[in-house]
Formats: sequence, C-alpha cells, structure tokens
Amino acid sequence: MNLALIDLNMATMAGPDYGVVDDGAIVVEGGIIRWLGPRADLPGVDETRSLGGRWVTPALIDCHTHLVFAGDRAAEFEQRLRGASYEDIARAGGGILSTVRATRAASTDELFESGLLRLTALAASGAATVEVKSGYGLDIDNELKMLEVARRLDAESDISVIATLLAAHTVPPEYKSDPDAYIELVCNELIPAVASRKLADAVDAYCEDIAFTAAQVARVFAAAQAHGLPVKLHADQLTDGGGAGLAAEFSALSADHLEYASTDGIAALADAGTVAVLLPGAYLTLNESQRPPVEAMRANGVAMALATDCNPGTSPLTSIREAMALGSRLFNLTPEECLAGTTREAARALGLDDRGTIESGMRADLAVWDIGHPNELCYWLGRQSLAGLFVAGRNASLA
Repeated sequence: MNLALIDLNMATMAGPDYGVVDDGAIVVEGGIIRWLGPRADLPGVDETRSLGGRWVTPALIDCHTHLVFAGDRAAEFEQRLRGASYEDIARAGGGILSTVRATRAASTDELFESGLLRLTALAASGAATVEVKSGYGLDIDNELKMLEVARRLDAESDISVIATLLAAHTVPPEYKSDPDAYIELVCNELIPAVASRKLADAVDAYCEDIAFTAAQVARVFAAAQAHGLPVKLHADQLTDGGGAGLAAEFSALSADHLEYASTDGIAALADAGTVAVLLPGAYLTLNESQRPPVEAMRANGVAMALATDCNPGTSPLTSIREAMALGSRLFNLTPEECLAGTTREAARALGLDDRGTIESGMRADLAVWDIGHPNELCYWLGRQSLAGLFVAGRNASLA
C-alpha cells in the first residue's frame, strides 16, 4: 500500500536553489520514496494525506555528537567564563576526564535514559539520523558499554542512530605516562572486539596536542581499516596539527572542526572527497576567534556538513536547527549551505547513500515545517517550526 503526501512545497536538496518543487507530492511505499513531482502529475495511489501547504525537506542529520555520557560540566563552563582555557582545564584533570569518571560510574540504564532525553531533543529539532560517539569510557569494558547504549538507542527509539568508536579521544589516566600502550590496546584489542560484535559503523580519533599525535592516530586508522571500518577525525580544532591532511591520507569519511586547517590540508580534503564537518556550537562555547576556512573550502569544492557536536564540555547543544542558525551567523554559511550541510552532506559524512535528499529510491526520511521558505530554518532563533517527522516513512514520536 502506498501513501501520497500532497498539498506541500518541497526542498529536495537534489539540485540548485534548494531543489524546490512548488505544489508537489511525494509517494511513499515500504519506507521508500517511490515518486515525487508536481501534484498535477501525481499517479494513482492508494491513500493521500494533505500537509496543508507546509514545506517538506529531507529529515535533518546530526553527523557528529557525543550524546551518551553521564553528568555535566557546567562548573567548567563557568571557569571558562572566568578566563580558564580548555587546555588549562584539561591539564588540571578536568575536561574530558571528568566526564570519563562520571560515565564509567554510570550504569547502562542510566546512560540510556540520559542519552534518550538528548536524542529526543534532537528529533524535536528535525533530526531523523544522529551519529553517537563513544570516547568517555577509555577502557575496553566502558567503551563497549557506550556503544551498546548507542545500539540500544537505535533499537528502542524512532530515530536512526549511527555508532562511532572514539576510544582515541584522550589519554586515559591509567596510561598517562605511556599513551602508546593505550594505542596498542585500542588497535589490538578494542577495535577487533568492536568489529566482531558489529557495535560501531566507523572509528574516530582526536588529533591534537592535548590528545594524540598524527602517528598514533595513523596506527588507529590502519587497525580500523584492517577490520573493515571507515574512519573519521577530530582535526585541527585548536592548532594546525596536519589533521586535515591525515584524514585525507586515509580517505576519511569526514574531518571535523578544522578551525586551524591549512590551505594544503583543505586541498587534500578536496582531492580525497572527505567531507568537512563544521561545529559552530563548540566554536561558540569555547569563545574561539579563528573560524574554519570556509572560503577555502568553497574554492576547493570541499563538501561542508554541519553538526551539533552535542557534548557536556564544549558544545551542550541539543538542536540541529540551532546549529544551522549558528553556522550561518558565526561561519557565514548561506541558509542553503546550512540545509545541505544537515541533509545531503551530513549523509555523506556518515557514508550513507540512502538518505539526505528527496529523490525516488531514497529512504522516506522527511521533515515537515511550518515555514514560508527553507531559508527560515536559519533565520529564526528558538522558534519551534517542526510540524512532523517521518523516519523510513513512519511518523516519529517527538516526545
């Protein structure tokens, strides 16, 4: 049985100028878009549903989050406002390690319940697909625990959750004097265990002075690819550590942050087809002043995605819509670039080719909006414009 959504305008994101189709219709069957076009050309269908003249876009995709964690870091937020830097807090035992302690102490059920609250908030902002990273366990048992929670969120919610292993997030306290030994553990024990249990869809790492060197990350990436897992990278966020070039060398799905990426690094991303994921929530929270080199990315044809980077320390952001608004204001992205960055390009950043545009044969992941034009998705701040969300053709719960 098929269903035609009618009385709508759509931004397909499959062509220029948002790929707009005015007074359109979309036919859905078996969770897949089977036909779309002007309503006047609608073929015979089993059932129709009017959307009352609303706009439809591809459902949004949040391609970079850390939303499974325990506790919060509001006190550190206050410290930063008083002048402490992110590096100062991290080196004093705060930062990621404070969340590691809380997450290790939390039960699986506690992590699931708190993660579900944040996932539901993202869905209410229009996200039907959300990537969730580990990285607050930093040992075998707790990294596996986090990934199991991510898989449970996928199974027990209406939202599609993509899981990423980020064991190389920071050096755990047990390995402070020997980070190479921790990298050996990640490569020789953790990645094989994750791959054999199919708990992750990709492997990520943090290449930065306060985390891991390019050589250490290269070992992690080689191990991941040997086990059939694609890679992603937190790259060039605080310094130019050559992260963009490293991501390109391993044909990474994405390189994320990139505030300090070099001209050569951006060119390498373009040659590799690696997506740049921009994270304005972290830029805002950390009160950064150096923006990602967006003009260089445009000039080189680098695909740009946007994400919340939802995490307790540097981006307590649970709205992909607000990430779009921040991307337009802080990084000078156009509204069309912001919508592409949270649909078509975000899908590419996760290696997903079945969603992100409204086209025949794609998953029926659709967001319905009470707006007059798609550019309003960046224009309004705090306005709840989402009128409905379809995930694989099914109405998603937003509460």
